[in-house]
Amino acid sequence: QAQLVVSGGGSVQTGGSLRLSCAASEYTSRAGCMGWFRQAPGKQREWVAGKYNGGPSTFYADFVRGRFTVSQDRANAPVLLEMNYLKPEDTATYYCASWKTDWLGRCIWTVSEARNGNWGQGTRVTVSA
Repeated sequence: QAQLVVSGGGSVQTGGSLRLSCAASEYTSRAGCMGWFRQAPGKQREWVAGKYNGGPSTFYADFVRGRFTVSQDRANAPVLLEMNYLKPEDTATYYCASWKTDWLGRCIWTVSEARNGNWGQGTRVTVSA
């Protein structure tokens, strides 16, 4: 089973930038979807961004589009999340996950779809006003 290790995170002021990294100790061909999620205190976990493992296309939640960038140098390389123009509402614990595509080969970018996949440990991001 793939183990995902998250690094990065920390504290910044509004408008600052941070970069998160998600590395897998062992990838399988079944981990077609790579995603970033976050959970703020008292709120439900939500999907932030994602990409197909090794694929060029990236996908974003509306609330981060234009500010966050997910990237990966090649298939099975660490997946990065560059976070720019950070806002206090971005404060949360961030997680990465890998999970299988559906039977049509699609990634469904929801917490429920990723729930049975592999998850990394969370990393705290705090944005102060």
